[in-house]
Amino acid sequence: MTPTLINLNENTRTPPPADLPSEPPKRRLRILLSAYACEPGLSSEPGVGWSMMEQVSQLHDVWVITAEEHRLPIEAELRRNPRPNVHWIFVDPPRWLTFWKKGERGRRIHYYLWQVAAYFAGRAQHKRTPFDLVHHVTYVSYWTPNFLALLGVPFLFGPVGGGESMPAPFRETLSAEGKRFEQRRDLVRGLAHRLDPFLRLTLRRMTMVLATTYETAAKLQDIGVSNIRLLHEVALSDDDLDRLSQTPIDDNPETFSLISMGRLIGWKGYHLSIQAFARFHRDYPNSEYWLFGTGAEYDNLRQLVRELGLEGVVHVAGAVPREELMERFERSHVMVHPSLHDAGGWACVEAMASGRPVICLELGGPGAQVMPEAGFVIPARTPEQVIDEMAAAMLTLAQNPERRLEMARFAREYALRDFSWPERMKKYNAIYGELVTT
Repeated sequence: MTPTLINLNENTRTPPPADLPSEPPKRRLRILLSAYACEPGLSSEPGVGWSMMEQVSQLHDVWVITAEEHRLPIEAELRRNPRPNVHWIFVDPPRWLTFWKKGERGRRIHYYLWQVAAYFAGRAQHKRTPFDLVHHVTYVSYWTPNFLALLGVPFLFGPVGGGESMPAPFRETLSAEGKRFEQRRDLVRGLAHRLDPFLRLTLRRMTMVLATTYETAAKLQDIGVSNIRLLHEVALSDDDLDRLSQTPIDDNPETFSLISMGRLIGWKGYHLSIQAFARFHRDYPNSEYWLFGTGAEYDNLRQLVRELGLEGVVHVAGAVPREELMERFERSHVMVHPSLHDAGGWACVEAMASGRPVICLELGGPGAQVMPEAGFVIPARTPEQVIDEMAAAMLTLAQNPERRLEMARFAREYALRDFSWPERMKKYNAIYGELVTT
C-alpha cells in the first residue's frame, strides 16, 4: 500500500484538503485513552494526557490507562471535581522489574515495560466492556511500541514525534555532555527503528498515526506506516488562552527585552541565541535577554555569558516562582526559541497567544507552528548563519516597533484560532468518526 500523508494543521502554507472526512461519530463511543503521563495542573506531556481526558470525556465514555505514579494527584482532583463518565486504570510493571528506577532515571525503559503491563490491563477491561477505539496520547515518541494496538479495535496513535534530528553542523557546537546525549538518542532511535520487531508490529497494526512534524512522518513511512496525518501536538485550554490573551503588549519599551523558557540542555540551542544576542546588543545596547529553566547546560551558559562580556544584560535565571516568571514574561517583547529538534514547542504557542513574536529555527514543531507573519523562522544551515540571522531578526524587531506590533497581533489571533483544545477536539472527533463504523 502506498503511504498517504495529509496535513490537518490550519495554516496558510499547506492548508488541509477540503474533501477530508469531517463527520463526527453518531453516538457516544467507548474510548480507551493510553496516557502514560497524565496529571492535573502540569504542562507538557502530563498536561496533554489530562487535557485529552477532559476534552474526550465531554463527548464519549472514557477509560484512561495511566502510570501508577499519577494516582494520588488524580484521585485528589477527582474528589474535588468528579468525572462520572471517566474510568481510571492505574498500572505499573512488577516492582522486581523496576526497583532500580529513581525519579527520571530509567524513565524510557520504565515506559517500555509499562506498555506491556498496560496491554494486559487493557485487554482484561476490553473483555468486560468492549472498546470502540483506542487512542494513545502520551508519551509521544514514535519509536516506542504500543501493544494496545493488538487489541483488535481501531487504534489512533498520537500525535507523536521523535523523528526530528539535529543538523550535523550544529553538533560540533555542543558541550561534551550535549554530544553524548545526541549520540545516545541516535543509538536508541536507530536500534528501535531498525531492530525492534514489536515497534514494527504495533505500527503496522495501527489504523492511523498522527505525526507532529514532517520529519517524524518520514520516519514512519520508512517503517511502512500507510495512513499518516500531520497534526500539531500543542493545544491550550480556553482558560489558558483567555489568560494569555490578556497579557499586555508594550509598544514603547524603555529596554527591549527578549525571553527564553525551557530546559537548559544542549539541543535547546541557547548557546546559539546568546551569541546572537551578543551581536545584536552591539547595535542595540538598550536591550536585555532572560533565560529561565534548569538543566545540564546551566553552568556552561553562564560561563558563555561571562566570556562574551554580557553580565548584567543576559540573565541565566534558572528556575523561579511562577509569579516572578510571569512578571518577567509580561515585560518581555519577543520569545526566542532556538531549539534544534523539538517535536512540539509549547513555549512558542504560549508566546504567540500572549502577543509575542517568536524567533525560532525552521526545524521540528516550532518551525511548523510559527507562521512568517508571527515571527522569524530561520533556516538552520550552519551555526554561523543561524547566529547572524537570529541577530538580524532581533534587530529588526527592536528597530521596527510597528512591524513588531503587527506580528504580535497576528500571532495572538493565530494562536487563539488554531491552538485551542475545543478546536483540536473537533479534529480528533472527526477522526474518531472516520475510524469507527457507527
